[in-house]
Amino acid sequence: MPRFLRENSGPVFFSVLLHGGIVAALVLMAVMPSSQPPVSLQSVPVNATVVDSRVLRTAQQAKADRAAAEAAQARAAAEAQAAAQKAAADAQAAQEAKALEQQTKAEEDAKAADEAKAAAQARSTADAQAAEGAAKAAEQVKVAAAAQAARAAEDAKKAAQAKQAAEAKAAADAKAAADAKAAAERARKEREEDLRKEIGEEEHVDAVEASPLKDRYVASLRNRIQNAWIKPPSAKVGVDCLVEVTQVPGGEVTSAKVTQCNGDGAVRQSIENAVYRASPLPDPPDPALFQRNFAFRFKPDE
Repeated sequence: MPRFLRENSGPVFFSVLLHGGIVAALVLMAVMPSSQPPVSLQSVPVNATVVDSRVLRTAQQAKADRAAAEAAQARAAAEAQAAAQKAAADAQAAQEAKALEQQTKAEEDAKAADEAKAAAQARSTADAQAAEGAAKAAEQVKVAAAAQAARAAEDAKKAAQAKQAAEAKAAADAKAAADAKAAAERARKEREEDLRKEIGEEEHVDAVEASPLKDRYVASLRNRIQNAWIKPPSAKVGVDCLVEVTQVPGGEVTSAKVTQCNGDGAVRQSIENAVYRASPLPDPPDPALFQRNFAFRFKPDE
């Protein structure tokens, strides 16, 4: 109702003001005959018939009664009109109140419908969010499971690779140990063979050097070099020099040097030249007699 009065305050005020004016006019009309002052009659010389005063009072009383009856009738009409207007106003107010109530109820129903719709939308949104959250959680669980499976597969692969590497290393170590053992065995056999050969060669060398072959070989070397010697003018009788010679297999001389000599420089140089001219030197009668470095006494007069 207050909302209706706020929205229709102008028409309601005008209606109340109009009804109040009508009621005031009716009341004024009802009281005016009785409040009018009596008309003073002046004596006018007329030519009239004399009437009894009682008749005059009776007539005046009848007129007053009629005026009172008319006033009462006017008051009754005004009251009836006011009652009708009040009833109409009450009916209109009741209709307006009912319309306002219906409007209020409609607004409340619309508000309740909006609230229900909003609640339904909120529930729908919450359900959608919950479903989305559940889907995300399921996807996260799936991703985590896939990652865990990938890690497990990677760990299994690494374990298999580590096992394979360990087995390969063990096999390599075993092979290396076997190869080392075989190599050690071969080296031992080779050392034993070399030792046997060395012992045999030493025994052979000892036997050859103890035989006349060595003397004949040294004599052949000396004769070859002495035959190649060109005696210098400064050489005297009884030349005696120690000569150190280096040769390679085949008798090729690579170095010749006189270390001790009773001759001068020319004699020394002539002897070294004779060694180079005698190259290649004779082969030994037995390979065991070959010496890369050897020394001999150069005595051309003996």
